[in-house]
Amino acid sequence: MPKIVDHDQRRLEIVEAYLAVVTRDGLPAATSRAVAAELGVGTGALWHYFDGFDAVAAGAYQRISELTTERIVEVTTGLRGLEAFIVMLREILPLEKKTVDEAYVVVGFWGRLAANKRIAETQADVVDEWREMLRRHLQEAIEDGTLLPETPIDEVIGVVLTIAVAQQVHAVTDSELAEPSRQLKMVEFCLLPWRPAR
Repeated sequence: MPKIVDHDQRRLEIVEAYLAVVTRDGLPAATSRAVAAELGVGTGALWHYFDGFDAVAAGAYQRISELTTERIVEVTTGLRGLEAFIVMLREILPLEKKTVDEAYVVVGFWGRLAANKRIAETQADVVDEWREMLRRHLQEAIEDGTLLPETPIDEVIGVVLTIAVAQQVHAVTDSELAEPSRQLKMVEFCLLPWRPAR
């Protein structure tokens, strides 16, 4: 009797192997051969579950998005307003090794996406979900009096998410602009005009 394989589970295992190689050895080391070796299979076994290595990179991008969202939900539970807003951004910005490793995968995916738009077709974009979460926290901050009622919420979110994207690029290029305290100061600078006078 043929062995029944859970394709979704096997795809997840391949993506997790890709992420493990990136975390341990860096993005350039994450080749199809290295991922197959991580799983203890031949390289050809990967292509039963993915159309090519671009699709593996896309799966890794999706997995990081899911893991980031899970962390955001966990760390913001019980928080509201500006505290929740800042804590959430700390999970997106590349401030420590885990999020810097994730930045390598994300920026690597963007590079592949520029050359192969088809790999974006099956990717659920979490940015809209994050935008709604950030919007809720800023609305709470206005209710709490820690931001002015005229705070342009959508514009602030747009700038902050653009900063997050730029910081991921800075992180993978080893730029001094990616220094963690500087990243957080940039976020605070965006909020400063909308803080009530003390």
